[in-house]
Amino acid sequence: LWPAIAPGARVVSVSSRAHHFSGMRWDDVHWAQGYDKWEAYGQAKTANVLFAVHLDRLGAERGVRAFSLHPGGIHTPLQRHIPKEEMIERGWIDEDGTLLNPGSFKTPEQGAATQVWAATSPQLAGMGGVYLEDCDIAEPAVDGDVSGGVKSWATDPEQAARLWELSAELTGVNAFAA
Repeated sequence: LWPAIAPGARVVSVSSRAHHFSGMRWDDVHWAQGYDKWEAYGQAKTANVLFAVHLDRLGAERGVRAFSLHPGGIHTPLQRHIPKEEMIERGWIDEDGTLLNPGSFKTPEQGAATQVWAATSPQLAGMGGVYLEDCDIAEPAVDGDVSGGVKSWATDPEQAARLWELSAELTGVNAFAA
């Protein structure tokens, strides 16, 4: 797709705050030495952020910018795949299945807001490679606080380049190869 992307375009990579769960497990990215679904999910979301960081570095000269974002916690039917006991354990619902903090969840429309903002906002003109949440550029995450912000491992340019190279190697595709 790279040749078809027009200068001035924006690429929006939807990640999530779940990137707080895990950075990249460089010694075992495929989880061959044991699997934890939440850490794997966190690694996938970290990879979404790193992808945008490196794509922005590669595309900025051509005027193509990339962003990643947290859409917000959205209560959707996807949760049906998580056992009730686990949702209780994570503090999402009570024994009756009632949301414990309904104000912490967004509607799908609210969840789309940051994505639309990333794609269209003049406030982001000339910027890229940043992580967004709640229609704003996220602040660095504070250790121990999972309520927001972006972890430094997710925006590290060296890790972003490393992931890009690994992805190109695994897929056999590198749109920027000389």
